[in-house]
Amino acid sequence: MSSPPLPDPLVIAHSPDADDAFMFYALSTGKVRAPVRVEHVLSDIETLNREAERGTYHVTAISAHAYPYVRDRYRLLATGGSVGDGYGPIVVAKRPAAPADLAGRTVAIPGERTTAALALRLLLPAVRTTVVPFDRILDAVASGQVEAGLVIHEGQLTYGDGGLSKVADLGELWAAETGLPLPLGLNGVRRDLGDEAARVASAAIGDSVAWALAHRPEALAHALRFARGAGRERADRFVGMYVNDFTRDLGPRGRAGLAALYDRARSAGLIPDPGPLEFG
Repeated sequence: MSSPPLPDPLVIAHSPDADDAFMFYALSTGKVRAPVRVEHVLSDIETLNREAERGTYHVTAISAHAYPYVRDRYRLLATGGSVGDGYGPIVVAKRPAAPADLAGRTVAIPGERTTAALALRLLLPAVRTTVVPFDRILDAVASGQVEAGLVIHEGQLTYGDGGLSKVADLGELWAAETGLPLPLGLNGVRRDLGDEAARVASAAIGDSVAWALAHRPEALAHALRFARGAGRERADRFVGMYVNDFTRDLGPRGRAGLAALYDRARSAGLIPDPGPLEFG
């Protein structure tokens, strides 16, 4: 049975953040090419999680947490993932505190389907949560609107600028419990597009990541436009945290971390059955 024709353009959706900007720079500027035209759509990850439920984009960034809800529409790609190995989203507060102090406190989360929110509920189940847009969480904590905030993106490195304190690093807690990395962001390709689209998308993303890592100064200069004031040094550090060997290919440890995340979350009743982990 032949595969459906490749979409032209192939629409790839990802977030407007420094790590994704770095990762997709070569593909978006023609430094590397796919066999069809590629159109890029930029949106925050929680919006992309919701759009994935409708199958809006051919290829999309998606939170690991969100995948079980869209597994009938998408299959995963082994390339382009964001994985924290001993680090990850952090919980911050106005005053120094221990993770146990968060019990019963309200923590701002960047979206219900973000992997950060899932990890928080697995690792610190006694907290309460409220949704605040990811780029307003630091301000919400500093102003006292919420007692603590779950920080993703560059805020993991810039929270101290506003006088906030780290209470917990969820990637660190996860590694202490499991010995595994914490997969946060993944890429999915629509199942109805067939095997060839999955192959093309995986190769294009992998080539773009490889080009960026081999031409780091140029790709980083582009990524700085999306770093939300982090500055070159911290933007470089942030990119290095989430564009790495796991991004080239999730690999055995990355897949084991993802399987452990799903096993624990399903046992806790936090996600539906993700089914077998199939990668395009």
